[in-house]
Amino acid sequence: MVEMVQSLVLASQSPRRKELLEILGMPFSIVAPAIDEAPHAAEVPRQYVVRVAREKAMEVASRLTRSVILSADTVVTLDGEILGKPVDRADAVRMLTRLSGRQHQVLTAVCVMDQRRELTREGIEETAVWFSPITIADIEAYVDRENVMDKAGAYAIQGFASVFIPRIAGSYSNVMGLPLALVYDLLVKA
Repeated sequence: MVEMVQSLVLASQSPRRKELLEILGMPFSIVAPAIDEAPHAAEVPRQYVVRVAREKAMEVASRLTRSVILSADTVVTLDGEILGKPVDRADAVRMLTRLSGRQHQVLTAVCVMDQRRELTREGIEETAVWFSPITIADIEAYVDRENVMDKAGAYAIQGFASVFIPRIAGSYSNVMGLPLALVYDLLVKA
């Protein structure tokens, strides 16, 4: 076990990231970042998540001193397209219909910014996720059953959507939004 980081700040409003970070047993506070998360023109998914994670950390760091800021951004990608958070029920159904019977990628970029040491470390985790074929009736029932509006790709692997996912290759916690092995490694180095 490493010496615990002091003044660790999670730059996120995500309850899932909070729950996952609590697993590491490090005390932390939460400061929500205020940035525009819209993708830039011609920005590919990997560039997008790295940029957004970095901007979240920088924005929160601009309001703090002597802290270690941890930020992350997660996207679901299919055929090179970012499937972000759905804008409405119809968009959620559209996304899940596209994911049905297919493999997609979940990318999470993590940024750790140590203000005391003026050091920034970043990493990215990629997990392949396979969906079984899902009927439109099952998709609509799922969207009505769970709050998918705040979830990239319109699903949460830790919820009922797990019945549609026969396998993954990579980090499970990454699909939830915070790859713990990567986070731990970056915090140890920071």
